[in-house]
Amino acid sequence: MRTLARFRIDEAGAVMVEATISMVLLLVLTLGFVDFGYAWYQWNAAAKAVEIGARMASISTPVAPQITGAGVATIPGNPVPVGNYDYTCNGATSACTCVGSGCVAGTFTPANFNRVFRGDAVGVGTCPALAAGQRPGMCHFFSRLQPSNIIIKYTATGLGYQTRASGSVPTITVSLQNMSFQFFFLSGLLGFNNIAMPSMLSTVTGEDMKSTAP
Repeated sequence: MRTLARFRIDEAGAVMVEATISMVLLLVLTLGFVDFGYAWYQWNAAAKAVEIGARMASISTPVAPQITGAGVATIPGNPVPVGNYDYTCNGATSACTCVGSGCVAGTFTPANFNRVFRGDAVGVGTCPALAAGQRPGMCHFFSRLQPSNIIIKYTATGLGYQTRASGSVPTITVSLQNMSFQFFFLSGLLGFNNIAMPSMLSTVTGEDMKSTAP
């Protein structure tokens, strides 16, 4: 009984137990700060990627080249009405769909899509390295991006007019879909890898679209 009593009041090793618990908590906090810092980087990289994508889309031939012939006004020379067409080109389905009375059936053109996604880069792989003087694409600002994550929309917002040589002037929106934050240390805790990234988007006004440098 005396041995059991001594065992109950013996505090040998208590410091080690307390240190172990403290170290675990400290390690989780430290690695959590690292992971959330990386998540913040992913957020900023995604935001920059859609900005670059919208800019590239505005100066490049549309993913569906038929867009330049879309937009029907009541009288030739009149402004193309708002909502006359709304093209959605989805990298996940490699298809362009359109709603609106001014729609012209659009064909998804991989080369035009890749100019937005990969910029001027050529070569093997999803995102080849850039040569001197080449413009970067979306993938160069956010390496985790895949073509299936990108949606490019061309919408009539009342700019341009029917019979204009370069077609109507669409408003172009580039956005992301089906993206989740990537965590290294906290990936197995509380479902962190299931945190979806908000749908980043950037909108610009189209220019005289062409496939050559501006």
